[in-house]
Amino acid sequence: MSEDLNPQDAARHREKMAKRKAVQDAEVAGKTVSEKGLLIVHTGPGKGKSTAAFGLALRMLGRGGTVGVVQFIKGAWQTGEQDAFAAFGARVRWHTMGEGFTWETQDLARDKAAAARAFAKAEELMADPAVKLLILDELNIALRYDYLDLVTVVETLKARRSDLHIVVTGRNAKPDMIEAADLVTEMTLVKHHFAGGVKAQIGIEF
Repeated sequence: MSEDLNPQDAARHREKMAKRKAVQDAEVAGKTVSEKGLLIVHTGPGKGKSTAAFGLALRMLGRGGTVGVVQFIKGAWQTGEQDAFAAFGARVRWHTMGEGFTWETQDLARDKAAAARAFAKAEELMADPAVKLLILDELNIALRYDYLDLVTVVETLKARRSDLHIVVTGRNAKPDMIEAADLVTEMTLVKHHFAGGVKAQIGIEF
């Protein structure tokens, strides 16, 4: 049970919140761009980059939009989010086009070819006016290993349609990608169960 508020404390709180609201309202009023297709980057060593992107996908679907997903590295894994998004039918265009992590394939030419096919699919989805949100999952990893030309990729993303939001995931985002982005979030690793010997689990990692 909460304690009864002192009238003076309540008054100070109201005054404090009123000042905060005035500052917030003034800041919002100063924004002049009502809509803009954003380039969003989720990077960093922490867990949750793709998970956060799929949360945005769910939000867009909830608003009636169509979502595209291109996975650049992940290969044969059947993930829970892919199964869940299948319920939305044609409103989710899902393409898993990787060959697996590079230490698994150990074949540079094969990895580069897979990345090129994935980026061609991304360009196809970018040109589709029905797609409102495009997730390029682990594109940063493909760029880290030089599977794709960084300048070409960044310039293509910058030239996106004005109403298209793009989310790029993967650790070690290149400085050029960060510079081009409208929003960059770095996931920080504080603690991970894998270090304690726990393997990837259904419903958590995939």
